[in-house]
Amino acid sequence: MKKTWKTIAGVVFSLSLLVSGCSQGASTNSAGGQAAGNASSMTKEAGVFVYAASGEYQPFSYFKDGQLTGFDVEIGNEIAKRLGLEPKPVTSPFSGIIAGVKEGRYDVAIASHAITEERKQQVDFADPYYLSGGQLFVRPDGTISTLEGLKGKEVAVALGTTHEKMAREYTDNIKTYDSDVTALRALEQGKHDVVITDSVVGEIAIGQGLKLKKSGSPLSEVKHGIAVRKGNTELLNKINEVLKQMMEDGTYVKLSEKYFNRDISKAE
Repeated sequence: MKKTWKTIAGVVFSLSLLVSGCSQGASTNSAGGQAAGNASSMTKEAGVFVYAASGEYQPFSYFKDGQLTGFDVEIGNEIAKRLGLEPKPVTSPFSGIIAGVKEGRYDVAIASHAITEERKQQVDFADPYYLSGGQLFVRPDGTISTLEGLKGKEVAVALGTTHEKMAREYTDNIKTYDSDVTALRALEQGKHDVVITDSVVGEIAIGQGLKLKKSGSPLSEVKHGIAVRKGNTELLNKINEVLKQMMEDGTYVKLSEKYFNRDISKAE
């Protein structure tokens, strides 16, 4: 009987070692996977920084000679470089970008999103990286200069923007476009009565030859931020660190002056 119990005890001990070994192996693999994952868990592809922009929002993101460029794009590329990641910009209609970040199709959105309470329910935002606001634009003979003046008029806006939401508080006669620039071009061509867009975007379009004018006072002053999937605190913190570095070492101001001839992180 003693021999039998010794045999059983030996088997149990061996099994316990086997189970322990398997368990430790699983933990090691898991830890190793987690360790490897920590380097890339903040991004959907290991070593790659996938960020979304509309590609139709000059001078923030647009195509020039077949290449995606612009202020937002250069900001994204600089962030990737400082994080030791390969930048991978992708374009999407503006109205679907936040959903893409929320669903994990993009790591972040660097697409001039105004930071709003509604959007903060879907994504997290890094520290604001520029200030701007809504503005009315009309043809040279246009007279609309206030939001109250939108009543009975046809208003063009980019779909999914804060400007669309603003316009709907005053009129239902709204035409939407995938980009603000397209809306401004349609206005110049005689369509619609007014466009609400970002003041910087409208001013750049006029500077490039669109026969339009800014009308009335600025409608708002808005903070814009980089959108990150909720819960991705590691990436959010790293982006904030990089943005701070870029502000401090002059990189941000250099890019801002390149596209806007001023520092757009400050109120005009």
